[in-house]
Amino acid sequence: MRKKKYYTYDLGLTTALVSSGFELLELDKTNPKKVKFIFEDSQELNEVVAAYWGDRLPINARTLFDNQKMLKNRIYGD
Repeated sequence: MRKKKYYTYDLGLTTALVSSGFELLELDKTNPKKVKFIFEDSQELNEVVAAYWGDRLPINARTLFDNQKMLKNRIYGD
């Protein structure tokens, strides 16, 4: 059985998910104007997404910054 995927184009959300321990499965760069971030979908991931949008997600600022820098390197690097 194939596992469901969770897709987002939001860098901030992606940074929060990676900082919360979720594995980024893939970056889809087929659209030259934006990157689609792909995660494995789960109830836990959806709870973190809801907490992010509800401004209830406690994340260490340095972890957030370091992960956003890493993601930008993956987006703009080859």
